[in-house]
Amino acid sequence: MFLKGIKDKFKQKSGLKYIKQELEKPVNKSTGKKGIRSLGCIVDLDKFDKSDLFYQFLDDFSLRPNAVKIIGYKSFYDKNSPYSTPIFSDKDLGWNGDIQNSYALEFLSREYDLLVNYYDENNLLLNLMSIKTRARMKVGFGTVGPDFNDLILETPISDFKTFKAELKKYLGVFKEI
Repeated sequence: MFLKGIKDKFKQKSGLKYIKQELEKPVNKSTGKKGIRSLGCIVDLDKFDKSDLFYQFLDDFSLRPNAVKIIGYKSFYDKNSPYSTPIFSDKDLGWNGDIQNSYALEFLSREYDLLVNYYDENNLLLNLMSIKTRARMKVGFGTVGPDFNDLILETPISDFKTFKAELKKYLGVFKEI
């Protein structure tokens, strides 16, 4: 038990080191066409458990039915409990910033036009997912910081309706929708 705690500490340190190295690299944005055709959502399910609301983006942005992909984070979850959203947790952290979860790896294998970082606290796993996800534009909350988001919206995490309205407004300004 003692050695597992030390191992977990070193994994966290190596994950933080990976994030620092990735943030120091020059930003390499994809130069795809304007417009939102695919959307990824990283959701902190410990703070916001209504992940089904993100499927409203299908109608708002006139997307195909399979264009929205959602992955949720829980600090602890029981593998035997059914969840409607694919989940990853702290125990999925590997060495050098690797995430060892099949749902997370499937989410990371895709490229998105828009990534919604729906979490409002700096968390190692959530930040790793955000950095590793290939997206043309990333949207999130100001408490996380500009290192992980291109567009920052100052709304409470519990007020999804306002977040969605503000996102739609700014994507209209950027001529993305």
